[in-house]
Amino acid sequence: MSLPPEKASELKQIIRQQLVKDVHEKEKTSAPKPFTHFVDREPAALKKTNIDPTRRYLYLQVLGGKAFLEHLQEPEPLPGQTCSTFTLHLHFRNQRFHTKPVPCACEPDFHDGFLLEVHKESLGDGSKMVDATTMLSICDPVHMVLIKTDTFGETTLVASYFLEWRSVLAAENGVTNVAVELLGVGTESKVSVGVLNIRLEMYPQLDKTLSPEVTNTQFALEHMKTAEKERLFLAYAKQWWKEYLQIRPTHNVRLVKIFAQDENGVNRPVCTYVRPFRAGRLLDTPRQAARFVSVLGYERAPVIGGGGGKQEQWCTLLAFLSRNKGDCEDHANLLCSLLLGFGLQAFVCVGTKAKGVPHTWVMTCGTAGTITFWESLTGHRYIHIPVNPDAPPLVEQPKLQHPYRTIGCIFNHQKFLGNCQPSDAVEVCVFDLHDESKWKPMSEEAIKSVCPPGNTSSVPPFPPLCASTVVAPVASNMVELQLRTLVTEHRKDLGLSTVWDDHLSYLLAPALAAYELERITGVSAGNEEFQDAIRRAVPDGHTFKGFPIQFGYINARRAFATCLRSPLCEEIVCCRGDQVKLAVRARVFPYPESACAVWIMFACKYRSVL
Repeated sequence: MSLPPEKASELKQIIRQQLVKDVHEKEKTSAPKPFTHFVDREPAALKKTNIDPTRRYLYLQVLGGKAFLEHLQEPEPLPGQTCSTFTLHLHFRNQRFHTKPVPCACEPDFHDGFLLEVHKESLGDGSKMVDATTMLSICDPVHMVLIKTDTFGETTLVASYFLEWRSVLAAENGVTNVAVELLGVGTESKVSVGVLNIRLEMYPQLDKTLSPEVTNTQFALEHMKTAEKERLFLAYAKQWWKEYLQIRPTHNVRLVKIFAQDENGVNRPVCTYVRPFRAGRLLDTPRQAARFVSVLGYERAPVIGGGGGKQEQWCTLLAFLSRNKGDCEDHANLLCSLLLGFGLQAFVCVGTKAKGVPHTWVMTCGTAGTITFWESLTGHRYIHIPVNPDAPPLVEQPKLQHPYRTIGCIFNHQKFLGNCQPSDAVEVCVFDLHDESKWKPMSEEAIKSVCPPGNTSSVPPFPPLCASTVVAPVASNMVELQLRTLVTEHRKDLGLSTVWDDHLSYLLAPALAAYELERITGVSAGNEEFQDAIRRAVPDGHTFKGFPIQFGYINARRAFATCLRSPLCEEIVCCRGDQVKLAVRARVFPYPESACAVWIMFACKYRSVL
């Protein structure tokens, strides 16, 4: 099928990139799909051979925005001036994309196009082109998440929208323009934040389009099926809760959470936030997965007004990953999903920590009965050994290692269990999940009815993880050079000169590698060699001081300001004395989604004066 000449200039570059990557992917079947495609505004002409004629594509163009009234007074950024930006992230059928960042404005200047492959596994087998009727049964939406990044690099979730793309199947010539009204998130989920102009086009062009009546009937049928499943689950959940309260009236104060609101204010069963999630070759072990999740930023959902309350907002995975930070529930849901993907029996635990603060964490049940708690915000692991409240006073009880105080319920993608033991204190909790006198289960069939997989589900599919774009040696070197400049300037302001010891700086590297390894594995290794090398590098009669610290971001100035708040670091950076030499080493450890663990160590050596 030949391509109309007016489309050639638009599609050439994106299709060529897609196909080059597709060839590599077919050679390595386990490789993840490419996750970002950009279309330049004026690409060159398209060659017919550059597209697989057996595949069907949805070409989605973002052609600017309007009515982003919050940015009505935003001044035009001057050339080279940093300003707040918008980035639109998209996910469709295991493919991820994002626009180039554009300055925040009342009419943001988005101009990007993305070629989304409609085929998946069983479709498009090379002998048959998928037609409009078959595509109508593909109910995966295009999930769009708008992120604002301020001049300090801080991200904010602006909007999350599910685009129904199948209207294009009934459009004349297979082309349609859609004005997408984006609503806010959390407490502002009913407030418009702006409108995006979207153009949808099927490629190759459809031989036969559907009638609007057919597509509308399909949408109505799907909506009806989903609504009915959700209604039946809600009725079941109410009955389950009623039975749970009849066991013991005090159960009504336990943290048993059956539903949670997503960023759009939609109530969803908590089990739908978790599912087995494989990271491909981006993460190798469960403990590395825990480290990755802990490096993602932590921020409580914002609350408008006082009272110190907590805004309910369990984010969809795309919103969490695109923003690169979230609340403890987001971290726990992701970690639980990754551990399930690694073949472990994992659950999200809902309860409290010290002072009755609500909290979620993750639990795994070993085949030998070992219960392990995983703190998703830190990556720490704790073996749970319950206290026996009936033991004689002289019997030594295990010491509490973990920070958790009470537990109300646990859940994953298949099970939901309410704690119905006499006490909900974690220290006396017995995790015999088959004992219904200790844990009241929900019907697995009821949970299955509202959890993926399933064609008629309002639950968005999980996007694939993206490999890091951070080049560790380059980023590490950049941070280190900037820190040297900042230290030199700081000492100059104090009237102090600065002499750097390059050899001593290099010797700090093994310590930083050992710290990160310990965070992943829990095993400390290499300290003997590090200490031996330092002893050799510091002459007799000299003193050595070192200060290591870890951050989750690559921003030398911000990190340095934080370091100076530590008296030990300030003592090193502002060191005065005889033969003072300073050292600094930075090491960036990249993880998926451009998350980073950034280790920095400041050190000095000087002649000791009595």
